[in-house]
Formats: sequence, C-alpha cells, structure tokens
Amino acid sequence: MALPRPHRFDVYIAAGGLLGGLLLVGIGLGTRPSSDPMTLFDGPWPVLVPLTVLAGCELLRRTAPRTALLTGTAAICADLVTQGSLATILMFTDVVYAAVLYGPLASARRIQWITGLLTVAGTLVPFAVWRVPEALLIGVVVGVVAYAPAATGWIVRNHRDAAEAARLRAEQTALLAEMDRTQAVTAERARMARELHDMVANHLSAIAIHSTAALSIDDPATSREALSVIRENSVDGLAEMRRLIGILRAGDHEPAAVPTLDGLTALVDGARANGLDVTLDAGHHDAVPAPVELAAYRIVQESLTNALKHACPGRVRVSLAERDGELTVAVSSPYGDRDGPRAPGSGAGLVGMRERAALLGGTFDAGPDGPHWTVRATLPLREGVLE
Repeated sequence: MALPRPHRFDVYIAAGGLLGGLLLVGIGLGTRPSSDPMTLFDGPWPVLVPLTVLAGCELLRRTAPRTALLTGTAAICADLVTQGSLATILMFTDVVYAAVLYGPLASARRIQWITGLLTVAGTLVPFAVWRVPEALLIGVVVGVVAYAPAATGWIVRNHRDAAEAARLRAEQTALLAEMDRTQAVTAERARMARELHDMVANHLSAIAIHSTAALSIDDPATSREALSVIRENSVDGLAEMRRLIGILRAGDHEPAAVPTLDGLTALVDGARANGLDVTLDAGHHDAVPAPVELAAYRIVQESLTNALKHACPGRVRVSLAERDGELTVAVSSPYGDRDGPRAPGSGAGLVGMRERAALLGGTFDAGPDGPHWTVRATLPLREGVLE
C-alpha cells in the first residue's frame, strides 16, 4: 500500500535540511575533523549518504513517524563514522520530535524512556571508563540530540491533546445545549397546545351544542336561552383566548392567573348552565402544589367537556380525594349508545389529560366502567413536581 502524500510543511523541512547540508559540505564544514579516530570514511562526500536519508525521513515525519525514526537512527549512526554534518543532526532531532508528537501513544512513551536511558548511560558510562570530566559532555550531547526533542514532543503532544479534548467537550456541550433547547421548545409547544385545547374546547363545544339546539327547535324561549348560553361561552372563550395570547406575547411578562381547585365550583356551575347534571365532591385539601392543582382542574374541565359532547342523559359525578400522598381525580358520566357526538372533537383531549398526569409522575385511565364512562387520574402531591 502506497504511503500518504507528504505534508507540504514536511517537504519544506526536507528541502531546507538537504540544501543546508549541501551548503555545509560545499564549504567543507563538518562536525569532526578528518583526523578524528571515529572518522572511518574521510572526505566530504560520504556525509551525503546519511544527509540524504534523513532528508527522506523528514518527508515521512508526519505520515510514518516510526519508520522515519528507525531509518533516521540508522542514518545518524552512519553519520558518526563520517566527518558529520550539523544539518543531519538537526534533522534527526526533528525526526525524534515528530515521532513523539505524531506517532502512537505507546511509541511516544517508549521513545521517552529509551532516550532518557541513553542520556543517563551516555553520561555515566564514559565517565566511569575515562574518569575525566570531559566525558560527561557525551551525555549532554546525547540529551540534546535525543532526549530534549523527545521531551519537547511529549509536552507539545499533551498540550495538543488537551486542546482537542477541550474542543470536543465544547462541541458536546453545544450539542447538549441544542438538544435541551429543542426539547424545551417541544415541551412548551405541547404545554401551550394542552392549555389552548382545555381552555377553549369547553366553550366552543357548548356554543356548537346550543347553536344546534337553537337552529333545530322552533321555540323562541328555547332559542333565546340557547343564544344566552352561546353569548356567555363566547365571551368567556374570548377572554381565555386573550389571556393565552397575552402569555405568548414576547413582551408580556405579567403573571397570569392559574386555575386552582377553588375554581372547580365555578367550573361545575358553568357545566350545569350548559345543560349537564353535575355533582361535585371536592373534599378538603391542604397544601396542594400549584402544578397538581392546575392538572386536576384541567382534567376535570376536559372531562366535563367530553361529557357535554358524548355522555348520555344522566348525572355526571366529579370527585376528588387525597390519600397516601396522592390526589385522585375521578369523573364519571353515563355511557351508552348514541347517534353520535353532539359536537365534533379533535381526539386530543384524552392525550392531553394523559400527558398532564405523566408529567407529574402520576397515572391516568379512561374507559367504560359498567354503564358509565370513567376518567380517573392519580397525581402525586410530592414537592417539586413541575408542569
């Protein structure tokens, strides 16, 4: 498999190192004189072999750092038996640095240990053999050529990894924030849909039923009574719509009145005015959290609306009871065969009531119970529940 194309910056480094080495060879400047005992290959031209090899290693410093380091190590060892070139040494230090920075993490750690051990050995062994202070310079050279580039690469790698981790955390935080925002918008839309349905559906259902009665019964007194109910529900519905629009306006920060259990009596009276035979057993309740009060009120409101549209003639019973830290809401209406609903429905009423109970950690059930249709919701009274 072909190696990846070298990075443009690596090409510049390789070209610069090779040209600098050729310039040093041209002016006859080497790291050791030809009289040095270690110089086995005299003359300037043997220097070109390790120089050229290390220039090629520079091309691989980013794409194949381990291969570049192994090949560069062999080249620097070969450079020791020639007059040497400063450009070759500088390119080798860069290859060591790149191997730690771009290579695998395990290799980077091993290079750190190996270069550190070589530095220690290069310091202690020559001094133990020759017993002269100058021997310590060998360890210094090894440290500068091998360990210092490796340590620098390790430091830069740690900073780079830390910056990458911070960037990933920032991206993850932004993603979570966007998800939270989307969920909040969705939840708010669902809440406003429930509020709109529960507030307006009752009035519109009563208007539809009484307008049908006014059109179908040729009795002035009945028509006048139906029109009075229609007007009353129209005014109440318009007031509810204005209140909801005020909540939705961006600049409206005035607190809106939230229905409570104390308003159930007025709610039942309105249902009676619309023609339902309703009894209310609200009991006595202390310190009911506001979200629970609102949910219970809306569930009763929607149940009465459904009874107005679908129930058979008979008594509708509304009861609330508090027991074992829970508020139980039950609405029972006559159930049987009918020609059809007295007013069209959207089918969202049961869904909205079930959502209200679920948001509070409660339960909801609706269905036939003998000759009655019963809606039953159990809402926990624990502190901290949220609508």
